[in-house]
Amino acid sequence: MKRIPLLLSFTLLIGIALGILATQALNAQQAPKRTELLTNDLAGIAGKRATVYRTELAPGGSSGKHRHPVDTFVYVLDGTLTWEQEGQGSRTLNAGEVVQEVPGGIYNVRNTGTSPVTLLVVSLGEKDQPFSVPVK
Repeated sequence: MKRIPLLLSFTLLIGIALGILATQALNAQQAPKRTELLTNDLAGIAGKRATVYRTELAPGGSSGKHRHPVDTFVYVLDGTLTWEQEGQGSRTLNAGEVVQEVPGGIYNVRNTGTSPVTLLVVSLGEKDQPFSVPVK
């Protein structure tokens, strides 16, 4: 008789553990949500543009390795993230901190916290260049 409650308890614990792992895996697979706020040509500088947008990164989410062909400035509006630059290591950025991602550098941003991270991103550069390029 004692085996049935023990077996049910064990099954419940396994189910809870699998649910937690599945939730973390789904959050990690969510792509960052990017909302463009403004794109304008830079006055007096032919062929240059400025783009401002907001990016939201879910808990466990990552930008994936990427590089920017334009100068990019990242300001943390809310949350805490791990910012990585290849060859330079990683650092933790909190709300109110800003970092520059220079053209050609390889970067990855990870939300290792339990709440969403919101970023304000400004990019300045050539009009015909993409904002970001994935790196394998």
